[in-house]
Amino acid sequence: MEVEIKTAGEEDIQFAEDICQLMEQAALQRGTGIAKRSPLYISAKMMEGKSIIALKNNVPVGFCYIETWSHHKYVANSGLIVHPDFRGTGLGKRIKKAVFNLSRQKFPDAKIFGITTSLAVMKINSDLGYKPVTFSELTTDENFWSGCQSCKNFDILTRTDRSHCLCTGMLYEHDKTKTNGKTKDKERNWERFKRFITLHSLKAKRKMKSGFKVKVF
Repeated sequence: MEVEIKTAGEEDIQFAEDICQLMEQAALQRGTGIAKRSPLYISAKMMEGKSIIALKNNVPVGFCYIETWSHHKYVANSGLIVHPDFRGTGLGKRIKKAVFNLSRQKFPDAKIFGITTSLAVMKINSDLGYKPVTFSELTTDENFWSGCQSCKNFDILTRTDRSHCLCTGMLYEHDKTKTNGKTKDKERNWERFKRFITLHSLKAKRKMKSGFKVKVF
């Protein structure tokens, strides 16, 4: 049976606890921060039609959800996780594309953004047309940034006055960014992105206080 990727609904609430466990497991394996979410929060996203779930033999193997900020001016595709047995199969890219398309369908005028430490997610975002940006170009909604409090790296974010962390910010603007799907364009975007990461990390190292060091992912 093929992996089914779909918009999650009420019938998928039964998987909320399993999804939260996958998120916690991913955070431990990566050794980096990831904001924790409760089964109740995940269930709410399912009920609102704001999440994508991947199922294999009626078992959740992937998930991602939508959050909106600043009166729907900004949309974030958050919490992308893939079961360890399915990593490296392209499933993460399929889920990310599905939630990206769902976001554009529900909020066509919004700017879509994300923050992540995962190089794989950064590559997927780059292929979709996202561009790396500084945190100042993202939403200023305090509710979004307060969601980082459950991340183990939150202290770094506060010490740098919310200008740097281990995460990289990425932004998609549908009226300015053209994604034509050509391989050369994707490669060019990815090379520009890697240069940005290098410069961003060097700048962060200079500004970090109290001996903190920023890792390059």
